[in-house]
Amino acid sequence: MSPSPLFARRVFTVAGVYGLIALLPQYFMEEQVGVDFPPAITHPEHFYGFLGVALAWQLAFLLIARDPQRYRLFMLPAAVEKFSFVIAAFALFAQARVPALVVAFACIDMLLGTLFLLSYRRTAAA
Repeated sequence: MSPSPLFARRVFTVAGVYGLIALLPQYFMEEQVGVDFPPAITHPEHFYGFLGVALAWQLAFLLIARDPQRYRLFMLPAAVEKFSFVIAAFALFAQARVPALVVAFACIDMLLGTLFLLSYRRTAAA
């Protein structure tokens, strides 16, 4: 295996595992989120819908990690997934609508999105 696919394999494995660790506990935290970050969640379908879509992406990251050359093009929408949250979090923080903790997690996503693009660039087309 050449170093380029190995880099992508590591990046997407770390991203997928990190995402699973960060997201899965939130399925049991709906009420706590309302306590820690009022007001309470009034549209649980949005909360659980977000978690479900985000969880699906973590599984996609793990799939990409298994064969980066084959799934190279999926690295681009994976980067969009990361940067869409980054842009939203920074915009909402600038409007004082989310706490700094959200921006901290957005910074992690910004790093991962950048690594996704670097992985795309370093992984040769199949």
